[in-house]
Amino acid sequence: MTLDIHQILKLLPHRYPFLLVDRVLEMEKGKRITALKNVTMNEPFFNGHFPHRPVMPGVLMLEAMAQAAALLSFHSLDIVPDDNTVYYFAAIDGARFKRPVEPGDQLTLEVEIERMKAGISKFKGRARVGEELACEASLMCAMRQIN
Repeated sequence: MTLDIHQILKLLPHRYPFLLVDRVLEMEKGKRITALKNVTMNEPFFNGHFPHRPVMPGVLMLEAMAQAAALLSFHSLDIVPDDNTVYYFAAIDGARFKRPVEPGDQLTLEVEIERMKAGISKFKGRARVGEELACEASLMCAMRQIN
């Protein structure tokens, strides 16, 4: 299954400048997702991180993986989220940053489900630029209903 930006916007509540998934290349229900984030010089965080050598903040790579994980969870559980559905980070473990991500890079987000139970899911995430690993981490996320 693939998703374009219009379909992603219907599923994720994030908007500019915090929407960090541009396209879903493939998604296997209950298993994995591969998504893209195109990194451009127009990203607002590059103004201050760092003006002399722009680098995507590592926490935003983790957030991009979590957004991909949310899309995978919604698809796996056959859920179309509404305005009362939120998907929170519950934990991040073993985060490692292997290479800087710069303007012009295309970040490929690879997320696999390790466990899903009672609205809490654990994932293994990797972000790559080409074949090079940029970031990896274990992510735990929780889906909740708010009023």
